[in-house]
Amino acid sequence: MKKRRLSAEDLALWHRVSRTTERFHPERKEDPFTPEIFENPKPKRFQPKPFSVGATPSKPTQAHDILPGIREQLAKAPLGMDAKAFGRLKKGKLKPEGKIDLHGKTLAQAQPVLTSFILRAQADGKRLVLVVTGKGKERDDGGPIPVRFGVLRHAVPQWLSIPPLNQLVLQVSEAHLRHGGGGAYYVYLRRSR
Repeated sequence: MKKRRLSAEDLALWHRVSRTTERFHPERKEDPFTPEIFENPKPKRFQPKPFSVGATPSKPTQAHDILPGIREQLAKAPLGMDAKAFGRLKKGKLKPEGKIDLHGKTLAQAQPVLTSFILRAQADGKRLVLVVTGKGKERDDGGPIPVRFGVLRHAVPQWLSIPPLNQLVLQVSEAHLRHGGGGAYYVYLRRSR
């Protein structure tokens, strides 16, 4: 697109209008809407602030905006089951009626196994099952993208929140220490109809 030069009439009209307006920020010296800036734009260059080795930064650095950990995500999830039963569940007082262990499985192997287990458990009328994922191994290869600790541990709650399993699951919660702690999940299922 070719830039159009302002005519003398356009400039005169602009100056007449600009004299009748008030600035939003009177402390600023240059008006970004003057025709001169439109005709000859000057790109702003990045100028780093001087810094010497050993000096403390002037402002605290902002934290990166990353997803909260899996514990925080599950803790913030809305309660889908009875609050009293959930309290007993968190204390490890409810005994799981079924258990599946996904240790050693890849994501491609674990998802269909988990799906069939949950479907079968719900069809059998089970309400509480235990899904053991393990805590995961630390596999940071030093690359530019950080790797999450425990791939299955992070994938299982996501799989339980999407179809077809989301229609069957009322609540997902981290298991009590006696049932595996951070390496296992309680999955509370809806009643079969």
